[in-house]
Amino acid sequence: MNQGARILHLRGAAGMDAIYRKISWRLLPLLMLCYVVAYLDRVNVGYAKLQMGASLDFSEQVYTFGAAAFFIGYCLCALPANLLLEKLGARKTLLRLMLCWGAIAAASALVREPAEFYALRFLLGVLEAGFFPGVILYLTYWYPVARRARVFAIFASAALLAGVAAGPLCAFTLKHLRNYGMLDGWQWMLVTQGLPAVLLGVIVWLYLDDKPDEARWLSSFEQQMVEQDLERDEAALNGHAAGNAAAEHEEPSALATIWSLLREPSISLLALSNLLLLGASYALVFWSPALMQRWGAGSHTELGLLTTLPNLVAAVGMILIGYDSDRRRERRGHFIACMVLAAGGLGLAIAADNGLAWSLAGLALATLGVAAGAPLLIAILTGMLDRRRIAAGIALVASLGLVGGALGPTLSEHVLHWGGSAGMLAALIVLYIAAGAILLWALRVAPRRGGPDAGHGQTDKMARS
Repeated sequence: MNQGARILHLRGAAGMDAIYRKISWRLLPLLMLCYVVAYLDRVNVGYAKLQMGASLDFSEQVYTFGAAAFFIGYCLCALPANLLLEKLGARKTLLRLMLCWGAIAAASALVREPAEFYALRFLLGVLEAGFFPGVILYLTYWYPVARRARVFAIFASAALLAGVAAGPLCAFTLKHLRNYGMLDGWQWMLVTQGLPAVLLGVIVWLYLDDKPDEARWLSSFEQQMVEQDLERDEAALNGHAAGNAAAEHEEPSALATIWSLLREPSISLLALSNLLLLGASYALVFWSPALMQRWGAGSHTELGLLTTLPNLVAAVGMILIGYDSDRRRERRGHFIACMVLAAGGLGLAIAADNGLAWSLAGLALATLGVAAGAPLLIAILTGMLDRRRIAAGIALVASLGLVGGALGPTLSEHVLHWGGSAGMLAALIVLYIAAGAILLWALRVAPRRGGPDAGHGQTDKMARS
């Protein structure tokens, strides 16, 4: 095929799909593997405490404060970490973050005092704070608005897959490496799950490229086609042709950018929606094993197998929903449908009245709804932000959302004590409905740019349709 025919072919949808498939196969498997390791390093302390308590005589309050220290570090540092990635590039930033957090995670095996445990958990939160928002920002350098829901969903599914693997992997290490050599089982677990981050950080540095125009594995024509897609998005956001000299020379300070985001009601409302969504989601994940025991799950083996089913359903479903959102070029209706699915699933679990099969089905539907809704919310957010504000905006919404993750399990415990499992599930239903309503409010008050037909570029058209 000559160059002219090749250009005509690649201008079609099938040709562009081929380019983005090539990009996805290059980027996503490695980034997903990094996310699996990050997730394990975040949650494995919950498994480690099964043996740490005997070795170190730590109380439950110590683990609670350690978990809080992680979230505090994450919330404080997500914003500066993303601004740093924007300045230095993804390869340099992720290399530094992963080298350090891998070392910190492995060093947690050496703690002897609560203060040491708190300090290392705080530092782990500081270092991991730059990973998820940073990868989301990095992906916006490669994919236009209309293709982001599926990409964010595929990347985020790594956390669900890590959740499936975490239990068996941690249990195996705790059992078979206990008192092996000079370390106990919980110490081996922290070391063997922390050090892979160091290796992956080096691989990220060697394997990834910061932006399409640096990728030698893309032809110059493929680079040009991707850049044109991204420039069209930016032009729609700014309301004028991409490359306008005035826009290029406007470089507001970081503080000015943050202040402009905080003053924009739509961004604050999206952050609040994300806070409610993640708060309810973390509560659901935290209490799922206990709920299944109430519903009739027997042995620990059966409980472990049953807890994997909602995650597997959600991992597949969220990717399909992301693809459908991109294909239909619509966001708002898909997000609301996800919140209705989550609320309806929990309603089914309440109606099942502790029957295991139907309650488990309801839990799977709820997990699917919340898992698929989160990438859609991030896709809507990234479509509202131009290149000058996207790093700060992603970090703000992600870090404030994690505040909900820190508060959700604790507050839900009080509701569980007061109203039982049905009362707690009912409270989560209210949170999911509220998250959907607040997102609708955010889209209603979001300013339109570039005239009534441009809105917020393609995402605004999709979200409002």
